[in-house]
Amino acid sequence: METFPLITHAEILIAMAVLFGLFMAWGIGANDVANAMGTSVGSRALTFRQAVMIAAVFELAGAVLAGGEVTKTVRKGIIDVSSLGHTPELLVYGMLASLLAAGIWLLVASRQGWPVSTTHSIVGAIVGFGAVGIGMDAIHWNKVGTIAASWVTSPLLAGAIAFLLFRSIQKLIINTDNPIDNARKYVPFYIFAVGFLISMVTMVKGLKHIGIKLPLEQDILISVLIGVIIAVISSIMIKHIRFDPEADRDFHFANMEKVFGVLMVFTAMAIAFAHGSNDVANAIGPVAAIVSIVQSTGEIASKSATPLWILALGGGIVLGLMTYGHKVIATVGSGITELTPSRGFAATLAGAATIVLASGTGLPISTTHTLVGGVLGVGMARGIGALNGNVIKTIFMSWIVTLPAGAALSILFFYILRAIFG
Repeated sequence: METFPLITHAEILIAMAVLFGLFMAWGIGANDVANAMGTSVGSRALTFRQAVMIAAVFELAGAVLAGGEVTKTVRKGIIDVSSLGHTPELLVYGMLASLLAAGIWLLVASRQGWPVSTTHSIVGAIVGFGAVGIGMDAIHWNKVGTIAASWVTSPLLAGAIAFLLFRSIQKLIINTDNPIDNARKYVPFYIFAVGFLISMVTMVKGLKHIGIKLPLEQDILISVLIGVIIAVISSIMIKHIRFDPEADRDFHFANMEKVFGVLMVFTAMAIAFAHGSNDVANAIGPVAAIVSIVQSTGEIASKSATPLWILALGGGIVLGLMTYGHKVIATVGSGITELTPSRGFAATLAGAATIVLASGTGLPISTTHTLVGGVLGVGMARGIGALNGNVIKTIFMSWIVTLPAGAALSILFFYILRAIFG
């Protein structure tokens, strides 16, 4: 087996993997985490600084606690690695090229304020180098087809859930004679739903990464308990809210929205954890693949545990949000439709619910598409006039461009790296 480039350039290749992985994680933070936090900041339930602090804690917790089983899809579900027997270095160059390509595309998109999918960026990049560098038949096209189908299904599903959720909020709370009292009465039930859902995401999807797999009945029981605990905590928090009768003069629902502000804090934590466990693998999957191949001088291991230091690279996500996240936050938080805490809550919870449903069925979906779908659903519930058509058009266009952009850049970098390292 020819493994000379892997032996001679081992340190450089691993250093490049770490660097490009950090760059990709930074891009995920600037773009994807900004999506997840956009609804909270856009609805003014959280300040930008608070959103960064919540993201820092919960994204990292999600990545390290529940992101360990490096997405098999990113690592070896898209490309048939068995055809690489004698040239393992090609996979290393390809994964490096994919990280760099996806990172650059996320930088471009974040600069423009486009919420694009990090999943699709990395998938497009891997398909690009795989098709050109290894061969068209090395690509699992059925897998790529499922991912493409999720572009349509995830925003539709999230939009439908958000629409129904916000309609229920309108019926039970907003369009009643006493919105504040009804908010106090019903919001704990909504918070129970948040706690239950996110706990289910973690139990079903997250914990199997650390080797914990419980029967479904136990998952449900633990999740119900967590939901109840969070609902009780939120009820206590709502009791301590100070209402200002003056505030309702300018905006009839100002005090009622304060109750939903409490809710948004929980949904922000929830979505950050779910996102950290789910999407951090987009940056870490390729890094883990590169490191394991280089360290074993060319063995393409079908399964190898991800070292904790590689998971910690996911911390680059927080840096991306802090330094560059504000543009995408503006698009999701106020560009598509005007958000208040109650609207933002419906959009975020719908997004979280869709992520749970998808992880239960194993459908690869994009957090971005899901959240944008949720915001659109809330806008629709308020009437089509509440949506900003131009912003929506731009977002859809950026989604379509993501796959080919990732692929083209990745092919270019793949040839450059192959020329450099031989």
